Amino acid sequence: MATPEQRREDLKLVFEQARGCVRCSELAATRTQVVFGAGNADADLMFVGEAPGANEDRMGLPFVGQAGKLLEQLLGEIGLNRKDVFIANVLKCRPPGNRDPHPGEIEHCQEYLMRQLELIEPRVVCTLGNFATKLLRGDPAGITRVHGQEEVRVIGRRAVRLYPLYHPAAALYTPRMLEVLRADFAGIPALLAQPAPPQPQIVEEAEPLVEAEPEAWRDALAEAEVGEPPVSEERPEPEEPTGPGEPPGPEQLGLF
Repeated sequence: MATPEQRREDLKLVFEQARGCVRCSELAATRTQVVFGAGNADADLMFVGEAPGANEDRMGLPFVGQAGKLLEQLLGEIGLNRKDVFIANVLKCRPPGNRDPHPGEIEHCQEYLMRQLELIEPRVVCTLGNFATKLLRGDPAGITRVHGQEEVRVIGRRAVRLYPLYHPAAALYTPRMLEVLRADFAGIPALLAQPAPPQPQIVEEAEPLVEAEPEAWRDALAEAEVGEPPVSEERPEPEEPTGPGEPPGPEQLGLF
């Protein structure tokens, strides 16, 4: 078993690989910088959102806009703060115009997320919104159907307690959605109090990234949610765009 120091060094290598990634030509051409993720590299709790927005693209850090402020508020209400958790996204680059991620982009980028999950070793993973939930569950069920429902899932080589939540952006302007999100957040401390789920036996041959049928996540993302009201995950744009911030280093991302 790798030591915490070894895991951090490996995580820094993944960060450097992601920072120079050009697998998605459009995203590589239009991004300001890669948004790898940030927080506690030994966190028991990890959040996975959709993709960076304009503020995140400018700062190089996840959830630094209005949705991020709401996330911090909700964490505070359950006795946690950002330094206690690790926050990442399905995509590490901002889609132009805050459009939805394309299936090919998710396919290109998921290796980075799976390595983050493997190296950080969270016991609880909260997916924020439809894209993260469908990807990590490998199932077409939308967030309206599964939010607040804990389940143990094997993701890559790790078994985690997966806990789908609405994306905070969906609750920014809808009081009803905010109360649902707040109620679901209230269940997180009980999940963290539970022991880690038993881990699968590691074998040498390649394993599927997600415990699902091959390419099931593609169908999950493409399938329409019949009878499910639309939930916006749009990340608000800054009112006055400014120049890019300094690219964050490993220390700012919690990888030291």
